[in-house]
Amino acid sequence: MIEKTYQITEKLLNNGLKATQSLLELLNAEAASLKQKTDADAISAIAMHKKDLVTQLEQFTKQLGQVLATEQLVVSNDGIKAYLVKAKAAGINISESWNYWNHIVRLSQTCRAINEQNGASIALLSRHTQRSLQILRGKSPLAATYGPDGVTRNELFSHTLISV
Repeated sequence: MIEKTYQITEKLLNNGLKATQSLLELLNAEAASLKQKTDADAISAIAMHKKDLVTQLEQFTKQLGQVLATEQLVVSNDGIKAYLVKAKAAGINISESWNYWNHIVRLSQTCRAINEQNGASIALLSRHTQRSLQILRGKSPLAATYGPDGVTRNELFSHTLISV
């Protein structure tokens, strides 16, 4: 059975590698945009494109899962490796597919790290923007709240600094 599904698997892995490479390029572009503090529309466009790539990768995973299910394997690093070992035992040259998979794994780890860094940068920019808005409005939302001990919580800049 593996002889029939292997060509499909190799094409899937090739497409998955291309999508992962595109995602890495997009994440690097997002990181560069965040460092340059470009406009929010550019970052939003990148996020939309990133969402499309993630959808493609989810489809890749689903299709790969269907192929692996024919061999009673699950989509995981161990599952792919077991599939490739079975293919090699059946006399199939797996070198390209093995390289595709190893690149996908490495690029995915890099993508995860860059995405986490980008998310932290966006969170910092968001907090900075919120704080700027609080200063312009003249009051912090924390000034009117109570802490767990029932006492009003004070923030460093909870008094009116500028009134617009």
